[in-house]
Amino acid sequence: MGSTFSGLNAATTALWAQRRGLDVTGQNIANVNTEGYSRQRADLQAMGGSPVPAFYSVSDGIGAGVRADQVVRIRDAFLEGRGHTEHANSARLTAEAEAYELVEQAFREPGDTGIQSLLSEMWAGFSDLANTPQELGAREQVLERLETLAGGLRFSASSLGAQWDQAHENLQVLVDDVNAAARSVAELNQAIQRATQSGRPSNDLADKRDVLVMKLAEQVGATVRPGEDGVLDVLVGGITLVAGSTATALAVAGPTSPDAITASDKPRVVTAAGGHAVRTGGTAEGRLTALTTILPGYRTQLDDLAAGLAATLNGAHDDGFDLDGLVGGALLGSTSGPVTASSITVLVTDPRKLAASGVAPTAGVPALDNGNADAIAQLRLAAGSADETYRSMIVQLGVQASVATRDLGIQSVITTQVDAARESVAGVNLDEEMTNMLAFQHAYAAAGRLVTAIDETLDVLINRTGIVGR
Repeated sequence: MGSTFSGLNAATTALWAQRRGLDVTGQNIANVNTEGYSRQRADLQAMGGSPVPAFYSVSDGIGAGVRADQVVRIRDAFLEGRGHTEHANSARLTAEAEAYELVEQAFREPGDTGIQSLLSEMWAGFSDLANTPQELGAREQVLERLETLAGGLRFSASSLGAQWDQAHENLQVLVDDVNAAARSVAELNQAIQRATQSGRPSNDLADKRDVLVMKLAEQVGATVRPGEDGVLDVLVGGITLVAGSTATALAVAGPTSPDAITASDKPRVVTAAGGHAVRTGGTAEGRLTALTTILPGYRTQLDDLAAGLAATLNGAHDDGFDLDGLVGGALLGSTSGPVTASSITVLVTDPRKLAASGVAPTAGVPALDNGNADAIAQLRLAAGSADETYRSMIVQLGVQASVATRDLGIQSVITTQVDAARESVAGVNLDEEMTNMLAFQHAYAAAGRLVTAIDETLDVLINRTGIVGR
C-alpha cells in the first residue's frame, strides 16, 4: 500500500508541475509582442527518493515525483552585452549623421540660395559693372548682390549657431532622462534583491530593468556588471552610474555658447557630485562630437571664409577710384570687432563710391575706366579665392556626411544581426511554445491516467479482494 500511495503522490506532483508548465507557456504566448519580455521556462526537477533512515533500512530507489518551483528567464549575458555595445555605436553614429545633415541644410548646397550661387552672382555683378562703369544701375546691382551675399553668410552662421544651441539643449534633456532612468534601475535593483532574498519571483522586474539598461546603453554607452541577488551595476566610461540601489546623477558642464569654446574648455558630461568627467558613448557621445567638433569646425571655416573675402575685396577696392575720383575704401567689414560670418556687412551704401576705375581721374574728366571692376571680377579665378575655399569646404562636408551615413548603414546591419541573435534566445517563438504546450498537455493527461489506474487498483484491492463467486 505504501508504494501505491507514493505513486499517487508522484502523480499529484506531476499534475502540478505540468500545469505550471502550461501556465508558463501561456504567459509566453500572451507576451509574444511585449517589448523587452524574455521568454520563461518552468524548470522541472526530479524529486529524489526517500532518505535511508537507518543502517539496515532499504529504499526502493524510486523518486517522489517532479517539482517545478523555479521559473527561469532565458537570457544570454554575452549577447546582451553585445547588444549594449552595438546599440550605443548605432546611436552615436545616428547623432553624428544628423549633425552633418543639419550643417548641409545651413549651407543650402546645391541651390539658388547657397553661398556658392551668391558668390557667382556677386562676381557677375562686377563683370557687368566693368561693361558699363558709368551706369548707376550697374553700380546699384553690385551693392545689392554684395548685401545678398553678406546676408547669406550671416544666415548660415546663424543657422549653425542655432543648431549648436539646440544640440546643447538636447544634450541637457538627454542627461536629465539618463538620471531618471538610472534612478529607476536603482529602485528595480532594490525590488529584485528583496524578491530574490525572500524567494519571490522577479522575472517581470528584471525585464523592466533590462529595457532601461538598453536605453541607457543607447543614450550614454552604459555597460553592466552582475552582482549578488540579481542586482546589476551600471557603468558609463568606467564610472559607476548605478551601484545596487544607489544612482549617481550626471550633469552637463562647460561653455553654453559656441563662441566660448576653447581648447581646454569644451562641453562635457560630468558627475553632478564632484564634477568628474565621464567618458560617454551612444547618443551623448555623438552630440558632444557635434558640439565640440562638427558645428564649431564649420563655423570657424565659415568665419575664415568671410574674413578672407572681406580682405580680398577691400584690398582690390583700394586700388581703384570711384566716380568722384576718390580712392576706394573698404567694401566689407564689421561694426563690432573682427569680420566674421555672423557680423559681416557692406560698408558702402552710395553706388558712386564703388571704385570701378583703375585709372586716376584727370582734371575735369570723371573716372570712367573699368579696369578695377574687371580686376575684381577676375578674383574668382585666383588661387586661394573665396570660391575655391568654399568649394573645398563643401566637398569636405559632403565626404564627411557620406562617410557618416555609410558607417551608420553598416552599423545598422550589425545591430540588426545582434538583435536577431538576442531575439532567437530571449524572444518568444510561437511554434516552440505550441510544441511545449502539447508536451505539457500530454504529460498532464498521462499523470491523470496514472491517478485513474491507481484508483482502479485500490478499488480492486479494497472492495473485491477475498470475494468469491456467488
